[in-house]
Amino acid sequence: MLKIEGVYPALITPFTEDDEIDAEGLKRLVEYVEEGGVAGIVPCGTTGESATLSHEEHKRVIDIVVSNAKVPVIAGTGSNNTREAVDLTRHAADAGADACLLITPYYNKPNVRGLKEHFRAIGNAAEIPLILYNIPSRTGLNMSAETIVEIATEVESVKGVKEASGNLKQVGAIIKLAKERDLDFTVIAGDDFLTLPIMSLGGKGVISVVANIAPREMTEMVRAMLGGEIERARRINLRLFPLFEAMFLETNPIPVKCAARLMGLPAGHVRPPLGELSEENEHKLKHVLHDLDMI
Repeated sequence: MLKIEGVYPALITPFTEDDEIDAEGLKRLVEYVEEGGVAGIVPCGTTGESATLSHEEHKRVIDIVVSNAKVPVIAGTGSNNTREAVDLTRHAADAGADACLLITPYYNKPNVRGLKEHFRAIGNAAEIPLILYNIPSRTGLNMSAETIVEIATEVESVKGVKEASGNLKQVGAIIKLAKERDLDFTVIAGDDFLTLPIMSLGGKGVISVVANIAPREMTEMVRAMLGGEIERARRINLRLFPLFEAMFLETNPIPVKCAARLMGLPAGHVRPPLGELSEENEHKLKHVLHDLDMI
């Protein structure tokens, strides 16, 4: 069973100049983050531009990452269409992924009953651990602590949540309720800024944007926190804080793909409707990367 702990880069998806999946570039990115000591890799999340991948591209990215990764792979397979999420999750399980990450259905804004039925259908369709992804800023819907724990109680394969609500009170409530029900359930941060606060409450790591370009530093910080070296973790966090800010100068993954290109990593463009980073913000990003000796 997958131990959900440590740093998991939410991997960018590199594109070629003619807008195809850059398979060789994707393999290089897998190698790069693994060299940084990450605990696992998350392809086809928000940072991987899953919303603009066709179903076949989505499956191909998962296949490439699973085939080349030496660390566990948590495949993004969520959708606001339950049938689509079931199909993608089955594919990931068949491909050999270690778990699947499932975003709260977006746009539809389902009620609690609908959420439970959605995740139950996915859990019944594929024998693979499932991790919920709560990010109300993207979905327009916040799953409450009670709802998250109820889903984990009723759907045995739900083993954790990537929490990106920004609400530390809610994070604490999830951890408390899961412990009271004696669940095998892990909370992992979904926001680089909140990695340390969430871990201080009992979270076990982060699914990270920054780890695409600074995997070693993020891994050192999280390992320090897991090992009780709080001051060391704080020092690393403070050093990386300008980079956390730079990654959200504009909508994710625009800045991180620009940073990867500046560092000589495979990235390519962002797909429409996203546009490339503005000149002003690229200048700010270069300044941060230079100060951290990354370019």
